[in-house]
Amino acid sequence: MSRKPLIIFEGIEGSGKTTHINIVSKYLKKKKIKFIKIREPGGSINSEKIRKIILNNRNNFNNKTDLLLYLAARSENIEKIINKYYKKKIILIDRFSDSTLAYQHYGMFLNKDIINKINNFLVGNIKPGKIFLNLVNKKNLINRLNQRKNKNRYDRFDYKFYKRVQNGFLKIAKNNKNYVIIDSNLDLNSNKEKILFTINKLIK
Repeated sequence: MSRKPLIIFEGIEGSGKTTHINIVSKYLKKKKIKFIKIREPGGSINSEKIRKIILNNRNNFNNKTDLLLYLAARSENIEKIINKYYKKKIILIDRFSDSTLAYQHYGMFLNKDIINKINNFLVGNIKPGKIFLNLVNKKNLINRLNQRKNKNRYDRFDYKFYKRVQNGFLKIAKNNKNYVIIDSNLDLNSNKEKILFTINKLIK
């Protein structure tokens, strides 16, 4: 395995994935270890443009359009950023291909085979070194979303949707050795210690 792996943070809204990826980012900076950090959708210039379209509260796309927009954003990131730095620098990603399966298949009931085929077509031989799946309970999810000042389209679904998506992530993670489960309902320092311990094993 490359000592400059692709490390992914997955999870539903309010699950702490962005907080945890920022902790890792600060840690790597402190250690003066070179890395790239991107998000999905977003990252490359064109992918950020697509992000604004997807998450805009004024838009009301059907589920198939959402799927294609997310895949288009991923395509731009892979071509412009990931392919360039894969195995050359550590790459941290806030969401990746499993998010599309969890949200668009398990959450929105779109065809699993179609999603997997297009994801595989885009991702090719790119393989994550580790995937941190961040979990959150209903109470904390609702509290954290209510605290957000600026809510996008994906912050406004009902709880049943988020529950389907989180259960979908757990199905994807089952029997997948690349996954590390992070209970974001626990103390932040405990999770920080667990994540950094895992990453140190991965990069040293």
